[in-house]
Amino acid sequence: MLDAWRERGAHRLDPVRFHFIETLARRAAEYSGEARRVLDERVATLLAAYGEDLEKASGAEIAAAARQPSRGPLAELTAHFAQHGSSERMDPATNELKVLPFFRSTWSKLSAERRLTQSLAKLPQNAGPLNSHNLVHQSLTLMRELSPEYLNRFVSYVDALLWVDQANAPASSDAPRAEGGKKAARGKSA
Repeated sequence: MLDAWRERGAHRLDPVRFHFIETLARRAAEYSGEARRVLDERVATLLAAYGEDLEKASGAEIAAAARQPSRGPLAELTAHFAQHGSSERMDPATNELKVLPFFRSTWSKLSAERRLTQSLAKLPQNAGPLNSHNLVHQSLTLMRELSPEYLNRFVSYVDALLWVDQANAPASSDAPRAEGGKKAARGKSA
């Protein structure tokens, strides 16, 4: 039935739901016993609902959907949101989900806390007041107390710099660094 609908172009009427049904049907085929029966029932229910929606849709709607050029899954998902009244969930200025800033903020806070925990773990037990790890940890802790939002932005900036540094690092770790070779040469001659 799914193949027949795909040949008619009916899969483009609601591509996200159609893909979900296809995926669930493939997964159901991998199981046996009670799990297979439950999954088959769910697929049958979804197929029936999709079939009812196809019957309700006019032939012109199905034909128009079939004529649409094939798009990627993300474009289809975005179109699905646009069709099904997600405008109250989307920010028109940025064309992104309104909850996205919340998740960005949460991730930023978690990342900052993780970095603070890492700095505490690397802190030597008998670190003196001028120990670099101790100074970094004190700075981050003070930053968290005075301005948590600044700490979040600072940590995301540092994460970006670390990523760039790792991306630009030489492929092999055996290659000596230019400064390391000079220091080693000076040490041997002295």
